[in-house]
Amino acid sequence: MAEPAFLFVCLGNICRSPLAEAAFRAAARAAGVAAFADSAGTGGWHAGEAPDRRSIAVAAKHGIDIRGLRARQVARSDFARFDHILALDSQNLADLRRIAPAGSRARLRLLLDVVPGWEGRAVDDPYYGGPEGFDRTWDEVRAAADRLVEELVQTR
Repeated sequence: MAEPAFLFVCLGNICRSPLAEAAFRAAARAAGVAAFADSAGTGGWHAGEAPDRRSIAVAAKHGIDIRGLRARQVARSDFARFDHILALDSQNLADLRRIAPAGSRARLRLLLDVVPGWEGRAVDDPYYGGPEGFDRTWDEVRAAADRLVEELVQTR
């Protein structure tokens, strides 16, 4: 069986989704679970850019280096390539549903729906705030990453 593939999606792919990708990779590695992770944005204006410096800083605070990640826009091929596409807010989920090709194999859902009690919540967008917003975003994506990995462990 091929390892499951997860795509984390926010708007520009420089703040929230790179952190979600990093948190998931770290959680999967810690649990000894094989899974593929990537991130993208529904918008393409940051394509090719590194994550926001504040995302880089909060990931580094947790021992993870995301400086090598580069933003990209969601592609139609992602809907065939990934098993799970997780939007970080309801607007991005709506945009993903709108652009998903008919017959897409990817399961689309809101990232925080995997955390009991957080269903329907968006991951806070820290872009226009200070570093404390990035800490809160990290806490949210890490909680979701831990739950996703739990789901994988239970289905092994």
